[in-house]
Order: sequence, then C-alpha cells, then structure tokens
Amino acid sequence: MKRPRVVVGLSGGVDSSVAAHLLIQQGYEVIGMFMKNWHDESVTISNECPWMEDSTDAMLVAEKLGIPFQAIDLSEEYKDRIVDYMFAEYEAGRTPNPDILCNREIKFDIFLKAAQKLKADFVATGHYCQKAEIAVEGKPVYQLLAGADPNKDQSYFLCQLSQEQLSKALFPIGHLQKPDVRKIAKEADLITAEKKDSQGLCFIGKVRLPDFLQQQLKPKKGNIIQIPEDLPVFEQLKVPVLTKAADWNEDQLNAVSLPIHFAPNQGKVLAEHNGAHYFTVGQRKGLQVGGTGKPLFVIATDTRENIIYTGLGEDHPGLNRYGLFVKSDQIHWIREDLALKPGESAEYIARIRYRQPLSKATLVMKENGLYVIFENAQKGIASGQFVAWYKEDECIGSGTIF
Repeated sequence: MKRPRVVVGLSGGVDSSVAAHLLIQQGYEVIGMFMKNWHDESVTISNECPWMEDSTDAMLVAEKLGIPFQAIDLSEEYKDRIVDYMFAEYEAGRTPNPDILCNREIKFDIFLKAAQKLKADFVATGHYCQKAEIAVEGKPVYQLLAGADPNKDQSYFLCQLSQEQLSKALFPIGHLQKPDVRKIAKEADLITAEKKDSQGLCFIGKVRLPDFLQQQLKPKKGNIIQIPEDLPVFEQLKVPVLTKAADWNEDQLNAVSLPIHFAPNQGKVLAEHNGAHYFTVGQRKGLQVGGTGKPLFVIATDTRENIIYTGLGEDHPGLNRYGLFVKSDQIHWIREDLALKPGESAEYIARIRYRQPLSKATLVMKENGLYVIFENAQKGIASGQFVAWYKEDECIGSGTIF
C-alpha cells in the first residue's frame, strides 16, 4: 500500500523539525521544504542573516532524518501578498496581522500548491494547534482546535484557513507541550533541539517592526493630542451590557462597535510625533511624552491629518470598547455549517490578539456585517486586527475588524 506523502515546512526551528520526525515515525513519506520568504537587503536592520542560518539548519535536520530536502523562494509572492498589504494597512492607520495572512496566503496556499506539484497528499507545519474531523449531514467537516499547550496555542494565527486548506493540513506537534517537543528533538539528536524560538515578523525575522516601517513609510511630524475623559461621545460607550446584545437595534450596536473619530479641537496638544502611521491603538511605548503622571495610551490615529489622539491611564474610556464590527466581505467561517444569517445571533468566546484570554461575546449578524459584543470591555481594539471566535477549544471563524 502506498504511503501518504507529506511535505513539511521546515523553518529551521525545533517545532517543524520534530513535526517531520514524528511524521516519519507515523509511517508517512516525508519531504522537507524550506520557504525563503524575504531577501530585500535594503530593509534589514540586523547584520545577522536569519534566513541563511535557518535554511542551513533545516537542511541539516533533513539530512539527519534521511529525507529529501529542497528550498523554495517565495519572496516575490510574499512581497505581493504580505509586505505590500502590511505597508498599505499601516499607511491607512490600520493594524495588520501579517502572520495570519502569511498562513492563509503563503503556507496553506502557495506552499501547498508547490507541495501538490510534488504529488503530496498533505502539508505539515510546526504549529501548536490540532485538527479533528467530524461528519455533518454525512459530509466530512474539519475542525481547527487549540494546541494542547495553553502557553503556545497558535490556533489564532490559523483562524483564516478554509475547509479546503484544513483538509490538506497536518499539525504533528499540536498535542504536545513545548518542553516535550524539545525533549523529543534532543533524543533524536536534532541540531535545533536547543535553538531559541524565533521572534519578530513571519517574514523578516530579527527586525523590529518600527525600524522596518521607517524604512518604507517616511517620517512626518504631527501633533500628539490628549483627549479628556469627559467628552459626551464616551457616554454612548456605556450602553449597559447587562441587556441582551442580540436584542439591540443597529444604532445601539454601532454606538459601541464603530471606531470613534476625534477632532483636534477636542483635546490639547502635548508634543510632536514622527508619523501617525507608526502607531497603533492601545500603544503605550514610543510616544516619548513625559510629565503626565499616569501613562499615555494611543486611543486613535488619523493618518490623513497625521494626528495621534491619546488618553491618560489604562482606564481612559477611549481605550476600552465593548464591541467591534466586521464588514460582510471580511467575515470568514472555518465552520461554514455554523455561519450566521442576517437576523441571527450566537454566544461564543472571542479574542482580538494572540495570547489574549478568550472573553465571552455575543455575535449579532446584520445585512451589512457582523457585530461582536463582549461581556467585558476590550482594551485597544484596532481596525485591521483580526477577531477570532471559538466554541470551547474550537476556532469557528474570524474576521478583519472595521
């Protein structure tokens, strides 16, 4: 009987190394493939060259495991689909998540297609998440489940995957704890056993995001304005969340879910910044404004007028919101069988960033899109981020925040 063939995305890290090792043990025919995603030397800050080191480590792991190995250059596709998107989003004053896009557009699309040219049945990665299969009305439906290690669960980063993509995906280490992964790597004598986890963006490695942005988005002086806490507009944010969000009318939903737009005359000028597009809602570091007593937080940015609006202290009403809105064309259901129709609502748990604890939320579907109303106010909801909703440990769907 022919063994199923799987192409493993070998990143040069311990997680993907162990993923390949476990698949061999499980009887798969395994091919290792390294994705070269970025090599524009004009926008690297560090003199280290992470992709070369990672590529070498990936090759040494494949050699040790006795599997075929090849590198694939996806840098052009990365630039088109991820890097350009990221700069455009920041320039528009939104907060993108390149790692989520990287999984949807690169690892489980372009990379998957490259694997299928090698007659692969599956692609595998070192993500800490799990996959299950159930039958709905006699048809197979794939579930994206949280990783067993609560400190490493990466299901949020895969919240944009489709049923088709999940059907071809394997996550061999999702049932393990990180220390166990390192232990397996050590026992298998893999060069990556002690290697530190990579930090930084999914495509440029050891580069600080502000430094990277400054090489593409030019500095531009503008005002930092402090917004007082007692503006009338903040009253509408206090819609009593004791009432059932499912019964609210659209005005009530919009009041708590849509971003607030401030005007310069609503606050006082504190200092100057180097470009509103370098900042994101909820940010505290980098403002370089002293003497305010409590810390200052970014509560809104206006990239057109190049203004940053700030609030004093983490309890400032401009920093916390009970709801968010996802436009119709930005809603993605992993579980298409659970998709809400206009007029329907459902209770889920949701998060707006990686590692954030899941919070109870009511999803309310209207003709124009989806409202996500949280039981507790969420700090720093920013346009462009992804919200993902779960039922227990299963990611049901996600969307880009308006």
